[in-house]
Amino acid sequence: MAYFLQQLVNGIALGSIYGLIAIGYTMVYGIIGMINFAHGDIFMVGAFIALIAFLLIMSLGLTLVPLALVLVLIIAMLLTAMWGWTVERIAYRPLRESFRLAPLITAIGMSIILQNFIQVAQGARVKPLQPVITGGYQIFDEGGFAVNLSNIQILIVVTTVALMGVFWLVITRTALGRAQRACEQDRLMAALSGVNVDRTISATFVMGAALAAVAGLLYLLYYGVIDFFIGFVAGIKAFTAAVFGGIGSLPGAMLGGLVIGLIETFWSAYFSIEYKDVAAFSMLAIVLIFFPTGLLGRPETEKV
Repeated sequence: MAYFLQQLVNGIALGSIYGLIAIGYTMVYGIIGMINFAHGDIFMVGAFIALIAFLLIMSLGLTLVPLALVLVLIIAMLLTAMWGWTVERIAYRPLRESFRLAPLITAIGMSIILQNFIQVAQGARVKPLQPVITGGYQIFDEGGFAVNLSNIQILIVVTTVALMGVFWLVITRTALGRAQRACEQDRLMAALSGVNVDRTISATFVMGAALAAVAGLLYLLYYGVIDFFIGFVAGIKAFTAAVFGGIGSLPGAMLGGLVIGLIETFWSAYFSIEYKDVAAFSMLAIVLIFFPTGLLGRPETEKV
C-alpha cells in the first residue's frame, strides 16, 4: 500500500507538468485547428531560460530562494512568451490561409530549428542544477517503507491547480476569453463582429508559451537536469495527453496529463521501465477506440 501511494504521488507530480504543456497544444488547436509541434521545444527553451536566469540571479548575490524563484519565473514567462509570439508571427501567420499541411510542416521545422539553436548555443551536454527546494513530509509508513511528499511536488501540484483556475477564469469571464471562444466557433464571423483575430491568436500563443515556461521551470526544479532534447520527448507526451483528454478542452488536457503521468509512473514501478512509453501510447489507442474525441472532447458538427 505504501509503495502504491508513493507512486501515486510521483505520478500526479509528473502528470501535472504534462498537463501544463498540454494546455498549450489544446488552446492553439481549439482556435485555429493546428497542432503546434514546436510547443514542446518552447517548453525546452523556457527551461533553459529559467536555468540561465537562476544562475545569473544567484551570481549577483541574491540568496533568498523564494524571491529568486519569483524573479526567475517572471523572467522565464516573459522571455518564453516572446519566443512563442515570434514563432507565431514569423512561421504560422503567413500560412494561416494555406493548405492544412503547410502549418504542420512548418511546426515540425520550427521544432528542429529550436532544438538545434539551443544545442549550438548551450551545447549538447546535460545542464544540471543543484537542488533548490528541498525537504518534505512523511505522510505514511508501512513495514519500514515511508511515503514521502516533497516540497517540490507540493509546489508543482499547487502551481498547476492555481494556473488551471486562472486560465479557466480568463477564458470564461474575460473579453479575451470571449474572443478566443468566438474564433474557435467561426473566425470569419468573429472578424465581422469586430474581434481582432490576429491579435487573439497571437495572445493564445503567448499564453501557451508562458504556461510552457512555468512547466519548464517546474521540470528543472523537479529533475535538476535538462538538455536540448527534453522538448521533443515531453512535447510528444503532452500532445498525447491533450488527445487523450480531448484536444480543445482545457480540463481534458489536464486530465490527460495526469493520466499519462500516472500510467508512466505505475508501469515503471511495477513492470519494465523500458516499456512505459509503449504502455502510455497503447492506452491512448484503446481510449480513442471507445472515445474518438478523447475523454472530455466534444464531437465536431457541421451545419449544412
